[in-house]
Amino acid sequence: MSPYALADQAAARLAELTGVAQHDVALVLGSGWLPAVDALGEATAEINTTDLPGFSAAAVAGHSGKIRSIKAGDRQLLVFLSRTHYYEGKGVAAVVHGVRTAAAAGCRAIVLTNGCGGLRESWTPGTPVLISDHINLTGKSPIEGANFVDLTDLYSSRLRAMCREVEPTLDEGVYVQFPGPHYETPAEVRMAGVIGGNLVGMSTTLEAIAAREAGMEILGISLVTNLAAGISGEPLNHAEVLEAGKAAASRMGALLGRIVPRI
Repeated sequence: MSPYALADQAAARLAELTGVAQHDVALVLGSGWLPAVDALGEATAEINTTDLPGFSAAAVAGHSGKIRSIKAGDRQLLVFLSRTHYYEGKGVAAVVHGVRTAAAAGCRAIVLTNGCGGLRESWTPGTPVLISDHINLTGKSPIEGANFVDLTDLYSSRLRAMCREVEPTLDEGVYVQFPGPHYETPAEVRMAGVIGGNLVGMSTTLEAIAAREAGMEILGISLVTNLAAGISGEPLNHAEVLEAGKAAASRMGALLGRIVPRI
């Protein structure tokens, strides 16, 4: 079965389980973002990702293998409380299956969030940064066949401008995805800076490409959970990433709560 047909199956099952025929905006919550979901609105349904065809259980501590349907004003939000990462070895189609399911469920826009390392010392842990563009260092694409998808303005300039209307202090930067699961070396972080990157992490770019292929408008927001390797001289660990995210959760929830209804 093609990955697109599998996404159609998952969307049909999603409609059955949630009682919502069509969703409007999807959100994928990355490391540290989970507590922010409660600020988005009233949950009308919550299901396990494994209740839908093509999904597997969450494999990362701090991620929840749940999908929540939320009513926010006149919008129906589809919120993925976890994602499949490329480093899990399940293949690129598995990484973007949530995005394709969201598109098949009717979503015309998607908010992709992540926890990441920052290259600017002014970005202290807990700083949200809009993604203006990305550099995909996985060497992979979710697109199959000779389908030449334009990635100009991949991360919608319209949505970024709207975010700055809501939160004028928001900075923006270029996100660089490394394959993981090991953290980047200081030399790799320096390389990311040389080639134009400001944020480093292990997700998001493949999902953004799949979302663009599906015709969705994309907003990317990184939560800087730590200074990238070699910037501060301190070692990195996943527990600290989650802790920094948790500390910023209320601010992230308020930010999403103000932005998403306007998309």
